[in-house]
Amino acid sequence: MNSIKMTVPVTVKAKLTEKLRARLVDEAVRVAEQMELELKQINIDMQRELERNPQHEPQIRNFFSGEMAPRQGRLDEARHRKETFEKLALGAEIVQGTTERQVELKVGDNLREAMNVEILVEDDKIIAIRG
Repeated sequence: MNSIKMTVPVTVKAKLTEKLRARLVDEAVRVAEQMELELKQINIDMQRELERNPQHEPQIRNFFSGEMAPRQGRLDEARHRKETFEKLALGAEIVQGTTERQVELKVGDNLREAMNVEILVEDDKIIAIRG
């Protein structure tokens, strides 16, 4: 066997533009607002449950704390992402995700070169394929 077909990862990066920054900030704001609403609702539910069952206060608080913790984490993360995107310089490259491609490798090929490929996009248009 002199060759093999492989699936290798391809990193997709986006060049930060005003349009992309606005979209990313808006997305972070929407997530933060959603988490704030959910946290408020959980707090209301907890207060209601405490009024109904004051004798079970520790268990109720423990349960609702468990419900709030992941949402608080997502809220903090969304706020951090918003601040980060607002501060990033235009032209910065942001990893958007990964995809895959098929390659045929032969004896003697450089595996690192085959695996280190990335696509750079600007406003949803491919502007470079690096390898």
